[in-house]
Amino acid sequence: MTFISIKEAMNKGESEVSIRGWVYRERGSNKIKFIVLRDSSDIIQCVIKKDAFSDEKWNSAVGIQIETSMELHGTIKKDDRAPTGYEISVNEFNIIGESDTYPITKDQSPEFLLDKRHLWIRSRRLSTIMKIRSRYVQARDEFFRKEGFYRFDAPILQPNQCEGGSTLFEVKYYKDKTYLSQSWQLYAEAGVFALEKIYNMGPTFRAEKSKTSRHLSEFWMAEMEAAWFDLEKVTAFAKKELKYCIKKVAEDCSEELKILERDSKELLEMVEKDWPTIKYRKALKILKEKSGMNVEFGKDLRTIEEEKLMTHFKTPIIVTHYPKEAMAFYKPKDPEIPDEALCFDMLAPEGYGEIIGGSQRSTNIKEMEEELEKQGENIKNYDWYFDLRRYGSVPHAGYGVGVERVIAWICKIDNIKDAIPFPRTMLRKEP
Repeated sequence: MTFISIKEAMNKGESEVSIRGWVYRERGSNKIKFIVLRDSSDIIQCVIKKDAFSDEKWNSAVGIQIETSMELHGTIKKDDRAPTGYEISVNEFNIIGESDTYPITKDQSPEFLLDKRHLWIRSRRLSTIMKIRSRYVQARDEFFRKEGFYRFDAPILQPNQCEGGSTLFEVKYYKDKTYLSQSWQLYAEAGVFALEKIYNMGPTFRAEKSKTSRHLSEFWMAEMEAAWFDLEKVTAFAKKELKYCIKKVAEDCSEELKILERDSKELLEMVEKDWPTIKYRKALKILKEKSGMNVEFGKDLRTIEEEKLMTHFKTPIIVTHYPKEAMAFYKPKDPEIPDEALCFDMLAPEGYGEIIGGSQRSTNIKEMEEELEKQGENIKNYDWYFDLRRYGSVPHAGYGVGVERVIAWICKIDNIKDAIPFPRTMLRKEP
């Protein structure tokens, strides 16, 4: 037999086909067995009739359970009553791997499904999200190649903090200690002096004591850094990247989005619209005047403020010039308004909040040293980083995209845990 995918079989129309996969659903009587088979491309209903097989073969069909792996051969035809509009009348089948009583049934708790994530990932919902995630990552790679960027990889084991020492994961390193990466950024800043325009995607670790539906302890950050970019240029580039990736996903994954009840046309329309850029101070004014929230200047926007702010926008927006005192040491102050930093966040609508964070990078060693000293950091650990400013420094900027947050928004899912194959949180480190 020459096996083809279920999607390919349905595209052939009425003909003889051979497919293989896993049992997604099964039911039957003493004369007929209905099997909905799945593979990575789709699902299809298959019908095994008793009178077409020997008693021994029929008995093996009767015992088929969910997640049994099978090979099937038969005639495919259209049938509007079937789950995906097609049905295969089976004239030959082989059981490849038997399945014991599958532990996942209807109406089980989210925690149980997380315990059985190694099996639950086979569900149509999760596998659909993973397909969309895959296409998003591929689109991003296409975008940066077209823009003339080089891929640049940085170490996961790092001696320095980048986003605050309180969220570092400490790792024993032979007789010493080091930390899991909070970002590739500090190393990317070294890379731009060689390659000018670079990008990356890699695992990122934050030991945040948060149990919300928007936080993970291990997540994937898609980052970029470019020489000669300032704040205005990097924010425009962030919009360009996201629009490109969302358009590709909406065009190529319309069927998958439909399964998740997400309208691809809405995403395509959103891409064509202008995405506003406002300053942090303007955001505070909107919150006060339109949402009745009085947020003091100097505080970073929390989830609740982001959600309230985004009720007034139908597209993503960029918020720039957050208060310098609340920002990381490498985010420079605006020379014209010193209490503001040359930085930005991109916020998604529909309650999904921050999906990108970035900034122009400081080139002032003295100011960065003062910031690090305030945080109790050992300045000597950053001597290599300050070398980048001592030897031919240039303006540069970059940002990081929270991949799971973007996928959660695109797929319109409630919990970020479903945007990654195996989530790691404050309370979960397995399976």
